[in-house]
Amino acid sequence: MSERIQRVNQLIKRELGPIILKEIEFPSGVLVTLTRVETSVGLKQAKIYVSAIPRIKLDIVLKILNRQIHPFQQKLNKRLRMRPLPKIIFVEEKETVKAGEIEKILIGLNSKR
Repeated sequence: MSERIQRVNQLIKRELGPIILKEIEFPSGVLVTLTRVETSVGLKQAKIYVSAIPRIKLDIVLKILNRQIHPFQQKLNKRLRMRPLPKIIFVEEKETVKAGEIEKILIGLNSKR
């Protein structure tokens, strides 16, 4: 991955986080995290990976975020004076779930010693 794409990923995550925090009300008791951003090579698309605790609420969180893509995109366009600005897409973060499952297995193995 090029250095430019890494910088764009960090920039989008840093700018989008506060926008979501200020403007979106999630269901009570739900913690939402933007875990990472992956921008395509041509800067056409940026996948924003989202996790939620409790995990059961992730579908609701993604629906709420996807309904607000257009306003988010407009705010990013104003804040980031770069062209082209990638189109954002919210997707479920699956890597943290896998990491959590591996951690549980490792803790189980350590407790058996």
